[in-house]
Amino acid sequence: MANISFKPGNMLYPLPVVMVSCGDAPENYNIITVAWAGTICSTPPMVSISVRKERHSHGIISRTGEFVINLTTEELTRATDWCGVKSGRDVNKWQEMNLTPCESFTVKAPGIAESPVSIECKVKQVIELGSHDMFIAEVTGVRADDRYIDPATGAFELENAKPICYSHGKYYSLGRLLGKFGFSVKKKSEKKK
Repeated sequence: MANISFKPGNMLYPLPVVMVSCGDAPENYNIITVAWAGTICSTPPMVSISVRKERHSHGIISRTGEFVINLTTEELTRATDWCGVKSGRDVNKWQEMNLTPCESFTVKAPGIAESPVSIECKVKQVIELGSHDMFIAEVTGVRADDRYIDPATGAFELENAKPICYSHGKYYSLGRLLGKFGFSVKKKSEKKK
């Protein structure tokens, strides 16, 4: 086995692929697909997204200081891709992809009703990085589709929504469960339960 050297680049894959909705009125609602998204703090709950300056949504998010991260599923794969390659300057992505804007609890930006989870965010800081600006935001609300809540346990089971991820320009469904957090250090008696 031999190692080869690549030029420096982003090789951290797979990534969550999300549809970010933005706007503060129906006439300027938009959706952008983002793979540069992530959790950055748990208390307070904070996330980041990175968006190119020239993207239509960049201006909307900069102006309103709000956005909603909508998790994607196998059923939403085509819409996820389409909303990433078309510009909201030219088309109404909601109408073209038959997506439904839904009212958020804490921000003016709409969620996407077809998404199993919509994470409402208020921008706290913008960091100019080069090709992208990073919007650091506090999570102010979460809307979850009750179809994915186990009635017996009350647990939210996102895996039943069939989430997707992004790797090197391709979309993938998630594979089989390999373990739960902490499984490697559980005592043998706990593993049998």
